[in-house]
Amino acid sequence: MNAPTRIEIPRFATIEKAIGALKPVEPVYCLFPQKFHVAAKRFLDAFPGDAMYAVKANPVPQVLDLVYAAGIRHFDTASLGEVALVKNRFADAQCHFMAPVRLPGHAKAAFEQYGVSDYVVDCDAELDKLIAETKAPEKLRVFVRLATQLGGALLELSSKFGTAPDEGARLLKRVKALGAAPCITFHVGSQCLSPFSYAQAIEITRRTVVKAGIDIAALDIGGGFPGPYTNNDVPPYHWYFDTIKEALATLERDDLPLLCEPGRALIAEGMSLITQVVLRKGDRLFINDGTYGSFDETTLPGWNADYPNRVFTVDAKNRALPLPGAPRPFRVYGPTCDTLDVLPRPQMLPEGIGAGDFIVFDMMGAYSAAVRTTFNGFYPDNWVQIGN
Repeated sequence: MNAPTRIEIPRFATIEKAIGALKPVEPVYCLFPQKFHVAAKRFLDAFPGDAMYAVKANPVPQVLDLVYAAGIRHFDTASLGEVALVKNRFADAQCHFMAPVRLPGHAKAAFEQYGVSDYVVDCDAELDKLIAETKAPEKLRVFVRLATQLGGALLELSSKFGTAPDEGARLLKRVKALGAAPCITFHVGSQCLSPFSYAQAIEITRRTVVKAGIDIAALDIGGGFPGPYTNNDVPPYHWYFDTIKEALATLERDDLPLLCEPGRALIAEGMSLITQVVLRKGDRLFINDGTYGSFDETTLPGWNADYPNRVFTVDAKNRALPLPGAPRPFRVYGPTCDTLDVLPRPQMLPEGIGAGDFIVFDMMGAYSAAVRTTFNGFYPDNWVQIGN
């Protein structure tokens, strides 16, 4: 199987080298291949099943290439567009269509054109549409999504999708009666800081299976594995894996195929962002990226995580040097003309920071490039690789 053609981007040994050589006026995304490998290895070595990369977290081809190179072969694709993106790039990748609601005809296309056989439902209408479009239930694994409004995550993901155990059990029986393989999935929420939330969700799964009175063919425990952002107390990953393994024992199914959907846990640490200060007005800084670009996630209700930052200044020899000075809070504004384009919390930065200095934000892999816009004519899309 031929590997995809890699997108060539400039390479530098360090971020300091990149800043010194480029002195970029526009934002620059920095990719760290080794960090992608470390993140993937956590799941490939310790998770008791298949880890699917949640493509929605960052669908940029350069990022997909690094996820694939790190050993990930399963992809959580939430749209036909994402299925096509992955399968046209990696022919041997396995896509799983894990969105509970699909546009008409998209399940048919994913099944017939790309061989996708895993789908999610949480109601009769979507189950009926899925079976009518694919016309081959015996070839499908259909995951009934359960609601798990448990707390423990910065962003809940059960108010839009998912159903209660009684309804879930009824749907499971329908899936089996239609000839498909009945499965269960749930999502404890994004940036979940409580490993116990997974144990609680698996207990909901167990009760649903008992109510249905059937054996499920697979369990997808969703995503939610957190990134180590500033202001968040993130437990070590092995706490999550150990808690999940202990909870799975209550299902009394050693042979049960298991999946998960990490997004930020696979990519957040592998990307940083170089920004430049355009203007300083007292304790206010204006930089070349903002909430309509890479920082959209910081504005979400209930989101209190921040990206770690460090500041560099370039000397007369084009060397990027750490800017000294005691940190103090600054209000940071983006480049657009909208007053809403401001980071929601002050950033602690060196007192002497000024126009022309560079702020590097780390942990930027998840959702930054995925949700950037072209508002006001700004669109961050410059890329470099750091290290080999």
